[in-house]
Amino acid sequence: MRTTPPTKITGALPAEHRSRLMSVAREVSFAESARLFNEGGRADRFWIVRTGIVALDVHVPGRQPAVIENLGPGELVGCSWMLQPAAWKLGAVATTPVRTYEFDAAAVRTMIDTDPAFGSAMGHWVAQVLAHRLHAARIRLLDLYAPHGSGSYL
Repeated sequence: MRTTPPTKITGALPAEHRSRLMSVAREVSFAESARLFNEGGRADRFWIVRTGIVALDVHVPGRQPAVIENLGPGELVGCSWMLQPAAWKLGAVATTPVRTYEFDAAAVRTMIDTDPAFGSAMGHWVAQVLAHRLHAARIRLLDLYAPHGSGSYL
């Protein structure tokens, strides 16, 4: 039996909280190669991928941005909106045509503040995503820049 990873919305949020979140969603599309956001920019929204692939990347001086992770359907794009100061820690680009659900960060933060159960569920989900992204970033950067074999642990 295959289960949904906890970083995807269907595996992370109970149905009632998913419904509440989706009540403020709007559908948005991005063309291939469109940047959703850049490091350091104002994190005032976030997305859940419906179709397509979004690459999370990190600026590397003198080089092309290093892709940390590719995100697909059901995955959260953007976590920086939840913590102050709300500035993007990574960049994101559509590597294929992408359809998403977009959320206004201020509206969702208000929902989090007024509904403790919803806030707890969202906090746990974003924390799971952040832990996963941190691990993915570490592995990817070791793949790119460390001497061979130095990335193994556990």
